[in-house]
Amino acid sequence: MAEIRVPTLGESVTEATIGKWFKQAGDAVAVDEPLVELETDKVTIEVPAPAAGVLSEIAAKDGETVAVGAILGQIKEGTAAAPKAAPVQPAAKAAPAPPAPHTPPRSAPATAKPSEAPLAPSVRRLSAESGIDAATMPGSGKDGRVTKGDMLAAIERAAAQPTPLAAPAAAVQVRAPSPPDDASREERVRMTRLRATIAKRLKDAQNTAAMLTTFNEVDMSHVMALRAQYRDLFEKKHGVKLGFMGFFVRACVQALKEIPAVNAEIDGPDIIYKNYYHLGIAVGTERGLVVPVVRDCDQKSLAEIGKTIADFGRRARDGSLKLEEMQGGTFTITNGGIYGSLMSTPILNAPQSGILGMHKIQERPMVVGGKVEVRPMMYLALSYDHRIVDGREAVTFLVRVKECLEEPARLVLDL
Repeated sequence: MAEIRVPTLGESVTEATIGKWFKQAGDAVAVDEPLVELETDKVTIEVPAPAAGVLSEIAAKDGETVAVGAILGQIKEGTAAAPKAAPVQPAAKAAPAPPAPHTPPRSAPATAKPSEAPLAPSVRRLSAESGIDAATMPGSGKDGRVTKGDMLAAIERAAAQPTPLAAPAAAVQVRAPSPPDDASREERVRMTRLRATIAKRLKDAQNTAAMLTTFNEVDMSHVMALRAQYRDLFEKKHGVKLGFMGFFVRACVQALKEIPAVNAEIDGPDIIYKNYYHLGIAVGTERGLVVPVVRDCDQKSLAEIGKTIADFGRRARDGSLKLEEMQGGTFTITNGGIYGSLMSTPILNAPQSGILGMHKIQERPMVVGGKVEVRPMMYLALSYDHRIVDGREAVTFLVRVKECLEEPARLVLDL
């Protein structure tokens, strides 16, 4: 028998949630064939079959939380056609009624009560931090265990409840029931682990940082002209399109060098200034927003940055990004313009102290040299942690980005 186990999930990731099984017990499987999908706090991974044979047992069902190294199931090695024989045996055993009284009447219910089920370390930690007694909660895990997902859902429900001084009993209800006509047209879907993590991190960023946003606008004429002039030659030589994101990455690096507070983070009583430039590029996928990190951007050319971003974009949509590729960022860029956003306020990617929001390029009348001209303009938004970054520094940072984009020669001359 070959055991299917939860693989190593990456630094600081100790557990995952079963997303879905691609095979059922009794199905034949081939070596390295994907068997089950695991959802972690950051990515979704597929666990392949360690051997060829028949999937004889599924130990962890969909929605259960499992730790690294836990057994997910077992494969009976070989290619025997066992799937057809398995269903016949239960039918033969179910026919005779006499054996039932011989089984111990109290041994059947193996499900543990919530208070008797052992608690995972992550559940105990969340219970201690939130003050919610996990022993009194109904669990959705195996044998009635309370999972980390159950605790996070309970914490969110508690946070959403109003807390008046004398709250009546009816106020404890989290959500008012919908009228019958509306309820029949509703669909309740449990959040994926990735979506729940995104929601928690964004809310934590709002609750922790003193977040503020400053805006500016940039004339994209020169960058667009430069791109149009060298686009074909650039792609022919480097094998990647000359996109706008490379210019923004280089412009941000220039500004981060001048304003190091935007490239820092708070760690307890200390401020950690990062003397390297690992920029996260937010990518929207069907499963949610992920932020792969382009490392050492100050040492990369436009072509290298473009190739890395293009590769990350493809693999983000395929779900094949690695955990280490989404860790260690010092600053983030997000582009809402690809969806048509004209202006927005990006939320910090904690624990970073700054995030730049790009937006849609739109032609607008501008006064240039005393004359009104139509120029391709883009609004820029810098959200920053006011605990570290002063208003003067935030405005200066955004002005430097604007200057580099309106005069691309600055990026070449390091000005």
